[in-house]
Amino acid sequence: MEDSLTVIDRIRAEHDTIRDHVKLVGESVSDEEALASLRRTRSDWIPGRSDIVAEKQKTLGQMLKSLDEGLTNHFELEESLLPPLLGEVFMRGLAREHSQIMDAVNEAMSVVATAELEGLEREQLLSRESQMQQMIDNLSQLIADHAAREEALLSLLERGLREE
Repeated sequence: MEDSLTVIDRIRAEHDTIRDHVKLVGESVSDEEALASLRRTRSDWIPGRSDIVAEKQKTLGQMLKSLDEGLTNHFELEESLLPPLLGEVFMRGLAREHSQIMDAVNEAMSVVATAELEGLEREQLLSRESQMQQMIDNLSQLIADHAAREEALLSLLERGLREE
């Protein structure tokens, strides 16, 4: 029982670390950290200012790279430590969600890296900014939903283990 509780505590500690890291971009990354960082980065955008947009695009790219690295490490940890607690079926579902989140992060990185913002008219620039903000919002929601499901699962596991 104690080893399983230690695993749950370790995963939660990872979530706390990720939260702090995601604060930087949506930052490193526990699920909730990534979410906070993404939301913070989105709020920094100032519509229609090409001089600011290029810098924000660079910052967003760096944040997404950090998010990618942090989530990759975090998901690998979960996928190595949780199978004995969750079993094969739950782990397949969890791994599938991890894969979907990483696909969304990779897509966002690609969009940000290839977005051409220089020379755009103000209306075009506003449209691109809106697209990037929507992408961040969608990614944030994906991570938030996953984090909530995972935390509920960890809480149920912990309760069951403590009652043994």
